[in-house]
Amino acid sequence: MTSLPRATGEELMDEPGQDAAELARSLADLRGVNRWLGGTRIVLHHLSRLVAGDANRTWRILDVGTGSADIPLAIARWAQSRGVTVEVVATDLHPTTLDVARARIAGHPNLRAEAADALDLHYPDSSFDVVLCSTALHHFNERDEVLRVLREMDRVARVGGIVNDLRRSRPALVGANLLAASVWRTHPVTRHDGPLSVRRSFTPAELRELAAEAGLRGARVHAHVPFRVALVWNGEG
Repeated sequence: MTSLPRATGEELMDEPGQDAAELARSLADLRGVNRWLGGTRIVLHHLSRLVAGDANRTWRILDVGTGSADIPLAIARWAQSRGVTVEVVATDLHPTTLDVARARIAGHPNLRAEAADALDLHYPDSSFDVVLCSTALHHFNERDEVLRVLREMDRVARVGGIVNDLRRSRPALVGANLLAASVWRTHPVTRHDGPLSVRRSFTPAELRELAAEAGLRGARVHAHVPFRVALVWNGEG
């Protein structure tokens, strides 16, 4: 278990009045983190296992806290290459972030973006097959909020869910600080948010406890190299 305690604090990208240009740059940095440090690959890996039992139908997927919709776009490419039909709804609550997501998925017939609050998803029970949350769960400070997000995801998921996030550890924090001092040094939002995101993220043990308390059936936690973790559940006891 890491000796690095979980931090609280607000990330700059969550501020309602954040400068649109700086926010767009931070979202681009996040896409790079997902691409190069395994976030996108991890989602596709676990998603392929969830859909393996019935790949010959249309899978409805909800992405909670989508950011700039890089994960939905990756899912669309993955599905097309494997002959799997998907419909993905990408959601976010930040209006400027949502504008970026809408612009990036424009022209993709099986993708749409809309506003939704992760704490109170406005969808009926079991209205999606799989629900995702990538590099966003750590944005919730309070334990009650984290549990509420997980329960809302589970409520609207028919098959299961995937939470893909950073894994809190001292080596991960060292890496984030190095990026903040080099690659992100002229990016004020990412320079601030990158290390804080690591300090606000969860350990595998913490995610196991949260999954049990949230009542997620069939939940498993997977640590991924180098600094990622995935909580996956399939609704089976």
